[in-house]
Amino acid sequence: MPNYDTLRDDAPFRWYVGSSAYALMALTGTSFGEYNLDPDACIEMYRKGRPLFRELYPDPAIRLPGVGTPAVSYGHVNGLGCEIQFPEDGELCHVPVYDSLEEGLVALRKPVDFATAGLAPFFLDYKRQLETAFPDERVGFPFGLEGPITTAYELRGQDFLIDIMDRPELSAEFLGAVTRSINEFWPFYAEMNGVPVRSGGAGMCDDVASMVPKSLFKQLVLPFWEVFYRARTDGVRSAHVEDLRAEQLPFLEEIGLSSFDPSISPHLSPPLIRDHCRVPFGWRLGSFHYLTLTVAEIRDWVFQAVADGASSVFTHIEALMCQPEQVPKVNAFMAAAREVAVKLEAGATREDLGREVSAAGRKRFWDHWPE
Repeated sequence: MPNYDTLRDDAPFRWYVGSSAYALMALTGTSFGEYNLDPDACIEMYRKGRPLFRELYPDPAIRLPGVGTPAVSYGHVNGLGCEIQFPEDGELCHVPVYDSLEEGLVALRKPVDFATAGLAPFFLDYKRQLETAFPDERVGFPFGLEGPITTAYELRGQDFLIDIMDRPELSAEFLGAVTRSINEFWPFYAEMNGVPVRSGGAGMCDDVASMVPKSLFKQLVLPFWEVFYRARTDGVRSAHVEDLRAEQLPFLEEIGLSSFDPSISPHLSPPLIRDHCRVPFGWRLGSFHYLTLTVAEIRDWVFQAVADGASSVFTHIEALMCQPEQVPKVNAFMAAAREVAVKLEAGATREDLGREVSAAGRKRFWDHWPE
C-alpha cells in the first residue's frame, strides 16, 4: 500500500502533449468508416498524415500518433457476443448482448477463444497489414478491454444501472463472472501488444464506476477492481475513471492507487481531488476546451491546476486542434508547463505558482469551469 502521507509530495511534476489518429483523420480527410475498416486507407492516412501533423506541430515534445489498429475498446465484449457497429461518419458503438443477469451468468461460464471470436481475426489481419507497411515500428493492437463496471454495462446496457440498485447481490455475482472473463481475455491482449501478463504496474479504465453510488462502492466496485489488479501486478496501480464525485474519491486510496486520471470530469476540480484523497493525479485540458480559451487563459489553467494539487498536466491533439489558429494555444500550454517545471525544480511551492495566476484566471478556475 502506498504511503499516502508523502506520496503526492514525492511525485515528480510531469506534463505531455499527446496526439491521436483523429488528428491524422482530420488532416487527410479520412472517414471513420475508412479508418476503422480499410487497412489500405489507414496505411495511407499514417503515411500522409504524420508529415502534415509534424508540419503543423514541429515541436518534438509533441508525440506523433503511433501506428496501430483502430482503437476498439470493445474487443473483449465483442468476443463475448456484443455486436460492434461502424458508422461511416461517426464513432463506433457496441450493442449489449445479455437480456438479464441470469443469461449473462450462464453465458460467461462458457470458454472463449478470444483470438478467433468476433472481429478478432479481422483486426489481427489488419495488424499484420500495418506491420508489413511499417516494418520498423511496433504496431499497437488496441482491440481492448475496460474495467469491471464498464464491461458489465457494455454487456447489459443501461439495465445494469437498474440491476445494481434492485439486485445488488446478483449484480455482484455477475461482476465476479465479468471480471474473471476480463482476466481470461488479458493474456491474449497482452501477447498481441508485446507486454507481459504480469508486470511492476497495472492500469485500468473504468468510467462507469462513477455511476455506482457511494453506498454500494465497497460491495460492487472495490472487490472487482482488486481481482482485476491482482491478475496483472503486485506493484503500483493506476486508474482512469471519469466523472467520479467527491464522496467517491476516498475509495481510490482504499484500493491502493499510486496515480489517478480523472480526465474529463465535470463534477471534479483539482482542489476537490486534492482535498478528498491523497492519490497523485493528472489534470487534462481537453481538445474542446481550447475553443473557448485564450493563450493567457491557458497559461493560467496550467499554473492553477498545479497550484491546486495536480502532479501532472496533459493534453491530446485531436481533430479540433488541426487548425492553424489553435497552434499558438498548444504552444502556450507547453510553454507554461515548461515554466512550471523550471520553477518547481528551483524550489517554488504550489502557493508560489498560484500567485502567478491572473485575477481573472483565479476567478474562472475553478468556479467557472468547464464553462
